[in-house]
Amino acid sequence: MTRHEKQRLAAGVRASIASTAARLMAEDGITDYRHAKKKAVRQLGLPEHTAFPDNAEVEAELRVYRSLYHGEEHEELIGLLRHSALELLDLLADFNPYLTGSVLDGTAGEHSHIDILLFADSAKEVEIFLLNRGIKVSHVEVRNERVEAVLQMETDTADANLVVCAPHMERVSLKHYDGRPHERIRAEGLRALLKE
Repeated sequence: MTRHEKQRLAAGVRASIASTAARLMAEDGITDYRHAKKKAVRQLGLPEHTAFPDNAEVEAELRVYRSLYHGEEHEELIGLLRHSALELLDLLADFNPYLTGSVLDGTAGEHSHIDILLFADSAKEVEIFLLNRGIKVSHVEVRNERVEAVLQMETDTADANLVVCAPHMERVSLKHYDGRPHERIRAEGLRALLKE
């Protein structure tokens, strides 16, 4: 087999993994890209050491899957989630909030969370702010050393993860595991997006 044929075969395997992982994320509510890719490799009967596609490839396949199989229903869900996100951005304006994650990029599904980045002196400050308004929160495991805490609360459409970072982190571009920057948007930008 020539080098070119091997590259084409590897690209085909990566595409199959990305497509299967996207389907698993859409149908089974898996939100962790690595977990979805590992499960896809097992489903496809590939060796464990098979090279994974990157998250951007899976995200692209997820967009395709949702538009093919969920169409208008998915667009409606994204609209509802973004409206809930906007309410949160307005409520949490004192903490310089940004919408990020799958609700912003349009890949969210019925099992997705609304991800809001907050910049506060302490997570306790955010927690007290919410408790004073009768909003219950719980703590979720933190997976990034730059994040002080992740508070989870319910909204009308989905649970929201409030990712609390120190104020100086607002100037830092947080990145995905694959090196891509986390896109984020303020309330004004989300309002404009909702008008499109």
